[in-house]
Amino acid sequence: MVFKDNYSAKLHRPLKVALAGLSHDHVTGALDRLSETDVVLVGIAEANQELVQRFRRSYELPETLFYKDLPTLLEHEKPDVVLAYNAIAEHIKVVEACALLGVHVMVEKPLATTLKDAEYMANLARKHKIHLLTNYETTWYPSNQELYIMAAHQIAVGEIRKMIVHDGNVGPKERGCSGEFLHWLTDPVQNGGGAIMDFGCYGANLMTWLMQGQEPLAVTAITRQLKPTVYPEVDDDATIILEYPQATGIIEASWNWPYDIKDLEVFGQTGYLQAVNHGTLRSRKETDVAFRLHSVEPLSSPYQDYISYLAAVVRGELVPGQDLSSLENNLTVMRILDAARQSARKGKRITLA
Repeated sequence: MVFKDNYSAKLHRPLKVALAGLSHDHVTGALDRLSETDVVLVGIAEANQELVQRFRRSYELPETLFYKDLPTLLEHEKPDVVLAYNAIAEHIKVVEACALLGVHVMVEKPLATTLKDAEYMANLARKHKIHLLTNYETTWYPSNQELYIMAAHQIAVGEIRKMIVHDGNVGPKERGCSGEFLHWLTDPVQNGGGAIMDFGCYGANLMTWLMQGQEPLAVTAITRQLKPTVYPEVDDDATIILEYPQATGIIEASWNWPYDIKDLEVFGQTGYLQAVNHGTLRSRKETDVAFRLHSVEPLSSPYQDYISYLAAVVRGELVPGQDLSSLENNLTVMRILDAARQSARKGKRITLA
């Protein structure tokens, strides 16, 4: 990969990565990416031996790569970063184990199950000077990045007035997610909720980014159990409204869509933008008679995937700031999700301090 300063990856040793857990189905994408030459997998912490044997067979991994837990792994290996692919409630344990040793952490979205845990994790990361990042699939969509450039610089829409995000699918069970993944994904403690956490976090993440890190003034949310026999313990549909001084955000998160969806709409004073999917962006202004399709180029290095991005951050070549993976953005996401769950539970609008 080529970095912004044009140094070749050959000048760097491979990034040393360890995995905490195998129960998150997104781990398959990580293992595929970790087979490339710019990164080396030094260990996997997983207590479930059935999972261990399944992944050993599927990826032809040596037995010496596996450890019963993360502290044991860290006693024997010195990774640059640990990627968390366990239950969201277990992210706190990953940060506790890594921070003391100065090992950076990237978790799968969302950052934590509670705001209290997120703030504790953030304090640990700051105290021990490690990066604590959050990975979202939509961060690496060229359409979203192009939309941000056009919206942030008021190229296409003027000042933002309304943002709408649709995220979700037919449901994790219906999609055939693994039993291990479903076990904690549909648990109100281990996942912090259902669709409101699983897919509500995407919209909160994107809107915080578009609003340049600004927190909403208030949050209102409605949750539903449209399939109570399938998901008896958690919500499977959520609508979240974010109030900003001059804009409104609407997050529609669901395990009840008729198809997989991850899109982003922005309405401004002078126009409209929609990232329809990974690679499609369209716009419309008042004078347009139809939507305009925009050419979306693949993202340049190191933004093309989270491993390349992570390597650049760890090496000090990239500062997260307020970007989609940053700790600051994702603390705001957790404040939004915390308020959304309060709102749904109490049936009222929640103001943020």
